Amino acid sequence: MSRQWLFKTEPSEYSFSDLEKEKKAVWDGVTNNLALKHLRAVRMGDEILIYHSGDEKAIVGIAQAISDPYPHPREDDDKLMIINLIPKRRLARPITLAEIKIIEEFKDFDLIRLPRLSVMPVADDYWDRLQDMMTFV
Repeated sequence: MSRQWLFKTEPSEYSFSDLEKEKKAVWDGVTNNLALKHLRAVRMGDEILIYHSGDEKAIVGIAQAISDPYPHPREDDDKLMIINLIPKRRLARPITLAEIKIIEEFKDFDLIRLPRLSVMPVADDYWDRLQDMMTFV
């Protein structure tokens, strides 16, 4: 059974367009303990919303985990995990944080409650509601 996640990235450092160009990426750089806990729970096949932070603040695409988490090979800290992912679909129109915030049913969504968290689970009801808002290229 696949689960759903939201990964944040600063588009000036690594964007969904970069992922589409590369066709596959190693997702690294996660150091927050709670974000690492979530990253350790990601499994191959899980779907991932890619969220551009910074000035954009919007969900821009969907990716898929193509590996389970594994220790970062270039770090001495066993707690630092990475995964491999591929792009699946680009949204025709990004879903902005401002749009999400005005919808009452998202009030307890971690994207709003824990705005600095870079990896978070997306509960089925939030995923379904976001899917209803999506159009694809």
